[in-house]
Amino acid sequence: MIIIADDKIPYLRGVLEPFAEVVYVPGDRITNNILKNADALLTRTRTRCNETLLKGTSVQFIGTATIGCDHIDTDWCEKQGIVWKSAPGCNASSVNQYIASALVTLSDRFGFSLKDRVLGVVGVGNVGTRVVRTGELLGMQVYLCDPPRVRNESSCGFISLEGILRECDIITFHVPLNRSGMDRTYHIIDNELLTRVNPGTILINTSRGEVANGNSLKDAMHQSRLGGLVLDVWENEPEIDPELMNLCTLATPHIAGYSADGKARGTAMVIRELSRHFNLEMDDWETNDIPEPGNPEIRINGQGLTLEEIVSRAVLHTYRVTEDDKRLREKASDFEKQRGNYPLRREFNAYNLVIEHADPEIKKICRKLGFNIQE
Repeated sequence: MIIIADDKIPYLRGVLEPFAEVVYVPGDRITNNILKNADALLTRTRTRCNETLLKGTSVQFIGTATIGCDHIDTDWCEKQGIVWKSAPGCNASSVNQYIASALVTLSDRFGFSLKDRVLGVVGVGNVGTRVVRTGELLGMQVYLCDPPRVRNESSCGFISLEGILRECDIITFHVPLNRSGMDRTYHIIDNELLTRVNPGTILINTSRGEVANGNSLKDAMHQSRLGGLVLDVWENEPEIDPELMNLCTLATPHIAGYSADGKARGTAMVIRELSRHFNLEMDDWETNDIPEPGNPEIRINGQGLTLEEIVSRAVLHTYRVTEDDKRLREKASDFEKQRGNYPLRREFNAYNLVIEHADPEIKKICRKLGFNIQE
């Protein structure tokens, strides 16, 4: 069996070699000719899996180690009998960590308390559900918007997008990229939407760049319709708009889901699906090679500190979004390089949190956020 694999998929090398010839290729250099005799393709978002790439090849399985699949022409693949699998939810905790770091950073930068802000979550799937929980644990009032879930479940607990725009101070988007149909999200953030937000609203997008119209975002920032803008995803990646980047409060190179834990889960999910398809008996595979964080113990003297202050210190110990922001601003032309050589980031559950002189309820909340609480 021959497998072509994106050379940036982590924890993959050496795993499948006992079963196949594995050829590692940069994602943007995988071509039709390279795939001619391949049985499987393991990829990420930078490889457009469509008729141009796949026609006339022997590929029968595509696995993408990402939650999204908009880089795969799923209709064409299914008509050709090509099985495709993604890794839904693999980086949900990582994106949640990014949002938590962004929220406490925004709170500090603008001098407000999160418990006095209203959070709107648009798209309440694997990622959005975690963000909702984090917002609530931080004492924020949280509103949920997810029209597909309303249709499939009930309207209980959800409000409309119009309601989100009317009620919320901070709005974060966690939607798939749908270019058409009832749930179209392509350029859902446009001039019309941005004229309806409350003055001073902070907008966050970690979903897909094309969910937002970049020109509309620039207009909104120039006209002070938004109080802040956090972008991890961009139109025309990796060639991002420098003017838009400079207008952002926080700007990062599509790395919200780039924790080592999230990457490992994505790789594991793809390997398991490949195993099921080709009967490789690796249906429960997982990696044990994730490095430990540099400083796995977080020790905080909680005397006189609020819940938000304690959580902020703990979150920023694990991940400072400002560091990724700084790297991108220093050299935006290294967008892909920064993604490909992303430094180790571990999620909350890789850390032991010791809080001295703190209310037991605060420890309970930190445990619910995902930290290991040491007494």
